[in-house]
Amino acid sequence: MTIRVGLLTLSDRSARGEREDVSGPALARRIEGEGWLAVRQLILPDDESAIRAALTQWADAGDLDLILTTGGSGFAPRDVTPEATRAVIEKEAPGLAEAMRAASLKITSHAMLSRSIAGIRKRTLIINLPGNPKGAVENLEAVLPALGHAVQLLRGDPESEKNH
Repeated sequence: MTIRVGLLTLSDRSARGEREDVSGPALARRIEGEGWLAVRQLILPDDESAIRAALTQWADAGDLDLILTTGGSGFAPRDVTPEATRAVIEKEAPGLAEAMRAASLKITSHAMLSRSIAGIRKRTLIINLPGNPKGAVENLEAVLPALGHAVQLLRGDPESEKNH
């Protein structure tokens, strides 16, 4: 199954062109390795209203199964990605965030500082990932085994109900 993915990098410095976005391309390589399509990619500053607008527009367009955000989910004053995500989702998917934190805690104690969330808007799954490229890919790896089934369920695929 081909999963259509939007990659949203959230970083003031990358949005201003002061720092290269490394996390977005790292995630793009990983999802393309699964045979999935990176349909959209965007870099935005850590601005809650801009993040909300992009997530809403992308999810409501209906051409993405999954939106991965990278950045803005920690303790820094400008980290507002979870708040923006929570404002636009219709259902939370706490098991995904819990699985990412549990897997990350095996690597670093800093994982407990992650405020990442996951949830659903319409038929699109949104997952917050860390801004660090290594952490972003590791967190994605933690939930990757469940994402195909999640997308089948969101698409309303009757075969997915048999595997539930």
